[in-house]
Amino acid sequence: MDAPNQPQKTSNSPDIEALRGQTVAQLKAKYRELFGEASRSNHKQFLVRRVAWRLQAVAEGDLSERARQRALALAQDADLRLTAPRAQSAVPANVSRYRDPRLPSPGTVLTRNFQGTIFTVEVLQEGFRYQDRVYRSLSAVARQISGTQWNGFLFFGLHAAEIRE
Repeated sequence: MDAPNQPQKTSNSPDIEALRGQTVAQLKAKYRELFGEASRSNHKQFLVRRVAWRLQAVAEGDLSERARQRALALAQDADLRLTAPRAQSAVPANVSRYRDPRLPSPGTVLTRNFQGTIFTVEVLQEGFRYQDRVYRSLSAVARQISGTQWNGFLFFGLHAAEIRE
């Protein structure tokens, strides 16, 4: 009953405890000795874990033949992706982009009285026309008019419940 209250040892071998104090070069040499091939990794934590696993496997016994066969069968059945998927366009050509529901339909003219001057902006399918220039967002137009950062919907008074075309 008192076993769960006891701290568990992380390893059974002093060799495994000593691995944490070794350099990457020493770990790579130990890896080469245990696995018979050089490690491609220079990551110390990875090397410590792999070498520790191999030391435990040698000391306490490796996987059973049944477990090896099962792992091999699973690996053969797995659909492994050998290459990364090709990049695809985010929006297909035949699908229209998302349109914010707060925006009036294209062709609508928005007006704003700012510091005694009335400004007009035409809503386009893709953007907004102000002074013969097309902007991507209402906030960009508001920034151009006011000279400071504004939320375009607030600047032009567009709220979902108040839109009238």
